[in-house]
Amino acid sequence: MLSEPRSGRLAAWGNALLAGLVSPDDAVLEIVGDDAVHRVEGLPGESAPVGLTLALGRLRALGVSGLRIALPAPGHPLGLSGPPEFNARAMDAEEAVICHGAAFGLVPEVYEAGPDGDVHVEVVWHCLAVREAPPADVPSLGEAERELAEALRDATEVLSRLDVAGSGPVAEAAIDAYRARAERGREVLAPGYPPRAVRVLELAQRVGLLVSLAYENGHGGAVSSAEMGARAEALRPVERVARRAQVAAYNSVVEERERGVR
Repeated sequence: MLSEPRSGRLAAWGNALLAGLVSPDDAVLEIVGDDAVHRVEGLPGESAPVGLTLALGRLRALGVSGLRIALPAPGHPLGLSGPPEFNARAMDAEEAVICHGAAFGLVPEVYEAGPDGDVHVEVVWHCLAVREAPPADVPSLGEAERELAEALRDATEVLSRLDVAGSGPVAEAAIDAYRARAERGREVLAPGYPPRAVRVLELAQRVGLLVSLAYENGHGGAVSSAEMGARAEALRPVERVARRAQVAAYNSVVEERERGVR
């Protein structure tokens, strides 16, 4: 959760493009990020994978007016609405983009290509049919912000009690990297998103950082199996809240449009 999911970049900058706030070239540049190339496969009317610029234009022509994301995990189909075939692919990828205005969804498949020492990442987005229904378990921004405040407090308390709070050079480096990223500016969302969405997403990433540090630092002070189980049980709902908030932030533009805010 320390970096943007690919679905988040596609949804955020795709929404900015659909709203006419950025150019196609700028949107594609931001979506691709550090990857080498992104293509879309299975797009109606296309027999082969196409580039993102053409794909986003085609989706707009098909009636897509906005993009949401899903960040599902085992037992938690967060942001999904079916059918089962699409949900299964999204669950395997742990993320997906759901189109608003037309019943399509996009699931990324990531490949590494190139010789040793010069490996690059290529992404193919598979366009599939989705069910037009409310996404599962996505809170409003207000709900997400309240849940995150509680989750941050709970996470800090649990990790401190079990002696796995950020400590040592590795943890401190991770925290410094997070702070440096936050200070560089609001780069995690695209033009058109409300300030509250930026705030919620940054807080979700902060909570996610604490959870990641806990898992990456081994068992910390939890030396018995019972203590390790207690830690995992305590962290699970915290991680779930952070994922829910992340989805709420990325989806906020579409949600506000549906409510007539914009």
